[in-house]
Amino acid sequence: MMKQKSGSVINIGSVVGISGNAGQCNYAASKAGLIGFTKSFAKELASRSIRANVVAPGYITTDMTGELDPDVLRSITDETPLSRAGEPSEVAKTVLFLSSDWASYITGETIRVDGGMAI
Repeated sequence: MMKQKSGSVINIGSVVGISGNAGQCNYAASKAGLIGFTKSFAKELASRSIRANVVAPGYITTDMTGELDPDVLRSITDETPLSRAGEPSEVAKTVLFLSSDWASYITGETIRVDGGMAI
C-alpha cells in the first residue's frame, strides 16, 4: 500500500467499544483501543492515500450468538431500535462499501452496524 500510495484498511471492532457493556471491561477496552488505533493510523497514512476505518457490529446472528438463552436474545432485540439481530451479510456489505471507491473520502471513521443499538 505504501509503494502504490493507495489502500484501505478496515478493522472490525464492536459497538461495545463505543458504548461499553457491564461485565465486559476488557473486551470493551480492547475495542475502544482499536478505534483509537485506527484514527491514529488514518492520520499517519493519509498523506499516502491510505484510508483506515472501523466497522463496529452490534448483535449479529452467528453460531456463537445462536447459543444464547432465548430470554437474553429477546432482551437484546427489545433494546435495539430495529428490533432484530443483524446478519453477517450486513457487516460484509459495509466492509465492501468501505473498501470501494465509493468511500474514497472516508477515513478515520467508525461505522456502527448495530440496528441503532448504540443510539
